[in-house]
Amino acid sequence: MLGVVVVYLGLIAAFLGGVSLLRPLTFLGARSRRQAALIMALGFIVVVIGESLPASETRVATPRTQLDQFAPVYQFSEFHSIRISASKEQVYRALKLVTAEEIVFFRTLTWLRRFGRPGPEGILNLPPHVPLLDVATRTSFLVLAEEPDREIVLGTLVAAPRGWRPSGKPTPDGFKAFFVTTNTPGFASATMNFRLEDAGTTACTLTTESRVYATDASTRRRFALYWRAIYPGSALIRRMWLRAIARRAESR
Repeated sequence: MLGVVVVYLGLIAAFLGGVSLLRPLTFLGARSRRQAALIMALGFIVVVIGESLPASETRVATPRTQLDQFAPVYQFSEFHSIRISASKEQVYRALKLVTAEEIVFFRTLTWLRRFGRPGPEGILNLPPHVPLLDVATRTSFLVLAEEPDREIVLGTLVAAPRGWRPSGKPTPDGFKAFFVTTNTPGFASATMNFRLEDAGTTACTLTTESRVYATDASTRRRFALYWRAIYPGSALIRRMWLRAIARRAESR
């Protein structure tokens, strides 16, 4: 998270410095174009520093969830939760059925993420009115574990050496064996879950967590550049996704 904060502070400074080149922003102390250019340059230096900060590794000491089983070690993560006034059965059904149209900003942010290019069908380019999880699991994500009304875990490959091709059909056991035990350089896996817990007689808490594990330092550094750039948009999508599930569940 520190790296994300530093990167975006740098981007804001660089943006304000660029604006000051056109029209001086006195509150920045930029009273000349030379000062504005200096602020912009310092902003870019801060961005580089933020992108270069090391990503610490986290290890799960005692697995408690299915996600812990498949991602016990990771360097990047995000976590979000929401309390929903509905039963776990209603929420889980809503989770499986919610579409992109119900998630505020989803299509806008994914359009920006793919730079406006159409691309193949997938989680970044969903067909209309189709449950999001259906598209995810038939394209790039593998269902690693599912406990109905409790937890579902998905996994995917986010980085691989150039020219690498999987041998055989991916399976949950294969995913766990490869990404939990291997140290083969050049790979990074992403694992995410949705988990439900009781929060009273007529409510429950829905959480979602994503974890990314890179197998070597070089891959970790490259992924850090990407992660720290897209994190705010990714976090917004997850929050809006949870809210869409809540609206659907509570409306039933």
